[in-house]
Amino acid sequence: MAREKVIGSGSSGDDSHKHDAALRPKLLKEVIGQRKVAERLEIAVRASKKLNEPLGHILFDGPPGLGKTTFATVLPNELGTSIQLTSGPALSKPADLLPFLTNLDEGSVLFIDEIHRMPRIVEEFIYPAMEDFRIDIVLGEGMSARTISMNLKRFTLIGATTRSGMLSGPMRDRFKMHEHLEFYSVEELATIVRVNAAKLNTPITPEAAHELARRSRGTPRVANSRLHWTRNYSAAEHDGPITEPIARAALDMAEVDRDGLDKNDRKYLETLIDLYAGGPTGVEALAATINLASDTLADEIEPYLLREQYITRSPRGRVAMPRAYIALGKLAPKPKTEDKQGGSLFD
Repeated sequence: MAREKVIGSGSSGDDSHKHDAALRPKLLKEVIGQRKVAERLEIAVRASKKLNEPLGHILFDGPPGLGKTTFATVLPNELGTSIQLTSGPALSKPADLLPFLTNLDEGSVLFIDEIHRMPRIVEEFIYPAMEDFRIDIVLGEGMSARTISMNLKRFTLIGATTRSGMLSGPMRDRFKMHEHLEFYSVEELATIVRVNAAKLNTPITPEAAHELARRSRGTPRVANSRLHWTRNYSAAEHDGPITEPIARAALDMAEVDRDGLDKNDRKYLETLIDLYAGGPTGVEALAATINLASDTLADEIEPYLLREQYITRSPRGRVAMPRAYIALGKLAPKPKTEDKQGGSLFD
């Protein structure tokens, strides 16, 4: 069955990241970072309560681990309502969506993660539910088929996507709010590490929290994972609080370098530089060589490498930047001089 459990107000969400769920904030005022997004959501929540209307449909987009699910699970707590959770891949046909829509409470939230992976036929089925709070159900087949319209309780659809461009225009246009989540600063991540360490009853020095934050790729989910590993390492190897030397030793053992690059990042850069001469090359070729799915590269590895200028994207593919060579201890090649046709003068 595609259906996941209904979560009431005050409960935590995403089963696929249980340790993150335990650390998630419960209210918007507890959210660290993404302040402009949080402020707009606070206004939308207050307006919903004052006007006695359901919160408008919301689409969150951005790389994995930046808080899309966190915001989706915080909003029902703010509204004092329930939430149902599912994902785009689980909704292969309209019938998969029916149990969610027909069991909605007035003002409740339906959260669809990876909504860009929902088939177009399911998108079209949900249009009248989003606009008019009704669905059209076809009964029977062929000449005897007939359509009945079923009214739904007013609800809020929240979608999360790493690829908003893959949503159809009509689907995107039906969301009243479209919020893009950005990478976090080191200071914001250090605060998240300190707050979550306290929730885990784990003493940590400010310097150690900063070290973990600096190596967390601007992503809270990564910071939480680094914290959990460092906590385990410290408990096994040391007594007392997590200090900066302990944090460094733990992350070095986990093969996370001083810039926060892990072994998959380095494998990506090594492949691009050593096998493809720094590029340009396409993501499919890189994925096949590294033996990772192209979606994993595009959604999880490349956004941070692009943001930090380790790589760039050109019409011809991915290209390694000077910082990538420095990170791997390699000498960057001299840039080619190109003629008007775009070819090297020395080719």
